[in-house]
Amino acid sequence: MSETVQAVQPSTETKPPELRRITTIGANPTLREWALHATLFFLTIVSTTIAGIFTAAPELDVTGPALSSPIDYVLYLPLYYAKLVGSLLHYAFLNPQIISDGLVFSASLLAILTAHEMGHYVACRRHGVHATLPFFIPAPPLFLAGTFGAFIKIKSPIPSRRSLIDIGLAGPLAGFVVAVPIAVIGILGLQPANYIPENAIIFNDPLLFRLIAKIAGVPLTADALPNPYYLAAWIGLLVTSLNLMPVGQLDGGHGTFAVFGARAHHVIGRIAFVLAAVMSILGYVLHGSPSGFLFTVLLGVMLRVRHPKPEIMEPLGKARILVAVMTLIVFVLSFWPFPLTIT
Repeated sequence: MSETVQAVQPSTETKPPELRRITTIGANPTLREWALHATLFFLTIVSTTIAGIFTAAPELDVTGPALSSPIDYVLYLPLYYAKLVGSLLHYAFLNPQIISDGLVFSASLLAILTAHEMGHYVACRRHGVHATLPFFIPAPPLFLAGTFGAFIKIKSPIPSRRSLIDIGLAGPLAGFVVAVPIAVIGILGLQPANYIPENAIIFNDPLLFRLIAKIAGVPLTADALPNPYYLAAWIGLLVTSLNLMPVGQLDGGHGTFAVFGARAHHVIGRIAFVLAAVMSILGYVLHGSPSGFLFTVLLGVMLRVRHPKPEIMEPLGKARILVAVMTLIVFVLSFWPFPLTIT
């Protein structure tokens, strides 16, 4: 997801950017840091695999614990949750194909997220900006994606306008490149279910999915059964579109600041927030999904995070303007105003 930039006051030194790049490179990660990042990554592999198993498994008939005392009412939800997770894992071990589907989902989703964060990290290293390795955040079992995403933390000032746009946009572009072939595999493997159960969650297809399906001649219907590749690409594109919102220190916010400057960044971010709030209401009314409210709250929080100004505001050049236009196209292909419909 988006990288966090420290709000460091611009330096008054007059060193040329090439020299400043050399002096701002941070130390390589320590063994302790490697251990922390590796542990979080392993836990995220486990949590995303369980999430993939959950989406691939049929609905299990799990009864809640008996209610015979006041303490039973207090412990009902955690005990039922633990029983549901245990039943799911037991079913998976009896049906190895379910475990295989979970691993495919985990590998596909983490490939997209890893490419995204490494895009940021490599761009930071290239520009001599000190940044941490990616922090992967595992989610509790049964959470749809199995992860709350990933991020890197930038620990030194952004030296220039060009480095800001490179660092900000490298992540979503790299993640999108990995997501495209996964999306192709997922769409080609869709199977119709021929019915839509009550209280079902329907994944509405972003524009990229619709273009792939049209080129491949695959019908995209609401009753199609999403496979692990499809779900991983769908979530990956949702994360990409959210990160490319032109707000705060999200990736799109970095790009907006670099291309248009501080004042336009301030105005465009607030317009995006208002539009997101309107779409969240429409999404709930028309599609029965409250997910838009969560995105709106996130954007509201990001609006309150001040975006630091790069030390050197030099012209971007035609090549980086072209990259910005390409990133806007990626946003359009990844974004859908109402990603979920709940029947």
